[in-house]
Amino acid sequence: MIAKPISTATDSAQLLLIEDDHKLCRLVKSYLEPLGYQVAAVHNGREGLARALAEEYDVVILDVMLPGLNGFELLKRLRETSTVPVLMLTGLGDEADRIAGLEIGADDYIPKTFSTRELLARLRAVIRRARTAASRVREQQEATIVIGSLCVDAEAHTVTLDGQPLTLTWVEFGLLLCLARGCGRVQTREHLLLEVAERDFEVFDRSIDVHISSLRRKLGDDPKTPRFIQTIRSAGYVMLKNGAADE
Repeated sequence: MIAKPISTATDSAQLLLIEDDHKLCRLVKSYLEPLGYQVAAVHNGREGLARALAEEYDVVILDVMLPGLNGFELLKRLRETSTVPVLMLTGLGDEADRIAGLEIGADDYIPKTFSTRELLARLRAVIRRARTAASRVREQQEATIVIGSLCVDAEAHTVTLDGQPLTLTWVEFGLLLCLARGCGRVQTREHLLLEVAERDFEVFDRSIDVHISSLRRKLGDDPKTPRFIQTIRSAGYVMLKNGAADE
């Protein structure tokens, strides 16, 4: 039996569901569309990638196991040019799958044994994060934050390093902006989760660490000798002043 959903202000969005299970697609559409979501379903990876790149969606719900092009490869190609929020479906519920998806650029994940209410809750959270981030960028009229060769422009939602633009996901940009604004001050994982991910903190939740790891790679930052983001053991992370560790 499908649980009756409770409508909220976030329930108006364009969704792209890339999933080869036709029955599951019908279930998701029948549950979400009465709430106001518009759900387009695609059943193979190559067509899904083409649709995600050609049209504008608020969220992409992406299965890992797909014919033609698997979810991980699809997400890699999508992230080359797009920051659309992605909620990944993992068939095995394996931690390695979840971490792999987050490292590539997924915004959240859910096992395919999900309840419809869990799907709705995670979908609402992903949309809320993206809209909150977009709203903050529009509302906060502030100068570009410059840390060494790193420039973070909150208003334009752009990041450059050594004069070259970086492509970040909404979560990565939010983390970088939060760290940059608090440059020199330690930001706990709990704070970052609340400020950026808006998820309840769990002791074993590694999502922030995975996103920080992905952000570091894009910054060319070595955790052992960081230029920008330093790990503070048992505490969190800190953005180093002037983009370099103290000598």
